[in-house]
Amino acid sequence: MTSPSAASPDPGAGATQAPAGPAPVPAFAPPAPRARPEAVSFGEAFRFWLKLGFISFGGPAGQIAIMHSELVERRRWISERRFLHALNYCMLLPGPEAQQLATYIGWLLHRTWGGIVAGALFVLPSLFILVALSWVYIRFGDVPVVAGLFYGIKPAVTALVLHAAHRIGTRALKNGWMWAIAALSFVAIFAFDTPFPAIVLGAGLIGWFGSRRWPQVFALGGGHGEAKAGYGPALIDDDTPTPPHARFTRAHLARVLVFGVALWALAIGALVAAQGWQGTLTQMAAFFSQAALVTFGGAYAVLPYVYQGAVETHQWLSGPQMIDGLALGETTPGPLIMVVAFVGFVGGWQKEALGPDALFFGGALGATVVTFFTFLPSFVFILAGGPAVEATHGRLGFTAPLSAITAAVVGVIVNLALFFAWHVLWPKGWQGPFDWPSAAIALAATVALFRFKLGVLPLLGASALAGLAITLLMKP
Repeated sequence: MTSPSAASPDPGAGATQAPAGPAPVPAFAPPAPRARPEAVSFGEAFRFWLKLGFISFGGPAGQIAIMHSELVERRRWISERRFLHALNYCMLLPGPEAQQLATYIGWLLHRTWGGIVAGALFVLPSLFILVALSWVYIRFGDVPVVAGLFYGIKPAVTALVLHAAHRIGTRALKNGWMWAIAALSFVAIFAFDTPFPAIVLGAGLIGWFGSRRWPQVFALGGGHGEAKAGYGPALIDDDTPTPPHARFTRAHLARVLVFGVALWALAIGALVAAQGWQGTLTQMAAFFSQAALVTFGGAYAVLPYVYQGAVETHQWLSGPQMIDGLALGETTPGPLIMVVAFVGFVGGWQKEALGPDALFFGGALGATVVTFFTFLPSFVFILAGGPAVEATHGRLGFTAPLSAITAAVVGVIVNLALFFAWHVLWPKGWQGPFDWPSAAIALAATVALFRFKLGVLPLLGASALAGLAITLLMKP
């Protein structure tokens, strides 16, 4: 900045001034502008997606919060506007939105194989962990140490979901309209048990009609305007042109759809050839192919459907076993819908899918088959629909409904947090005793997240140890 004396037209004006000294340093100097990140290699991205697969705890809300923190805030691989634009599309789809979001960003960075690797690594660690835990569960029954660890982790998961709802809400709820949409969605699902697809449709219609009457209200895009100022330029920024591989063509859409259907048909055909139409693995493949298309709203929205088919119709496992599997799914990394891997393992073991002499391999194959047919549609949806979504970037007619849907999802996530809290704090129902130790762990975890910004893994580790200590002390 030019000093007043230097700006004077009189060359002698500065002679009467005090001798010039060093320029004063502002007390609060603005930070130097951050440079745009360098291009990300496939190997670097592979290592990140692998790490994410092992730390993606907390259900979809926690997983999305982790990806936002890592990819938008810290690494700046993608801007917040582009991140939320992709997330809004994934929330419209059946299937696990966090896994689909990872697939989308991987595809945007490194084409088709980048998307496949990102989506697969989001699931595979959870599959291996659940196969191992399911074997322990079936083979050794009730393990006190494992039960103690789970006892501490469940309250921490409740705090994680609540914290993620707060983080997403602070970005999405930027005016009274968005707050009202979030409140209405919460009341709809909490008080009236409204199906999640109906909530999504209602919010989308409000956004679409509202954008025509009050465009300034719905142009916020979940607080996108603050992204660049807060985090600096991103590798895939708001104004970054769509890469050639992400541009919509009918030929690309047809190729992905044909390949996806052919892969499904080949897998089903191999199971039919090996076991026939009535074989356990074939029945699992057919049932979870249907379940994958109705998983709007995440794992808890589809659990009644899975319970009815797996427990009542096919009798692959019992009701209490299903509840135990849900606990395992809650406390392992990966999508919550990975509880289906537990269903596949127990069903493959108990139905002797590969014979009585190969119970473990029958269970492991059952878990693998169920996982494959549950997640195959998600890859097809992203790789086929991603180019169309990129073409709508920045168009209010498309982004306004999705902004409203993001606000509605905040209310749904708050309901999920209350659902967790109810089952954790009153494990035997409202008529049962209040679980004070779980409440203490949940409160400590909430303070650690909101006040001290503790990371996910340290939080879960400390909570698990606290739960183990409490169960050992309470043991008669």
